[in-house]
Amino acid sequence: MELLKNLEKLHTTKLGVERIRKNLSLDTDDVIGWCKAQILSLCSSIERRGKNWYIDTGTCTITVNAYSYTVITAHKQ
Repeated sequence: MELLKNLEKLHTTKLGVERIRKNLSLDTDDVIGWCKAQILSLCSSIERRGKNWYIDTGTCTITVNAYSYTVITAHKQ
């Protein structure tokens, strides 16, 4: 899968970090590390729709741009 092959390219903006931490109530400074762990989890499912990847972890959905590998947002389910 293309997303998994390019996981080292995963990144976000400063505003993205704050948005993801707030939306998921995360208590970590390494938001990208946390997202990578969720993406690699055996419980997660990955689907590409249009220009984005959607990762369903069972507790949240992470949205990643398919071209730039930018984590756009994440929301609790």
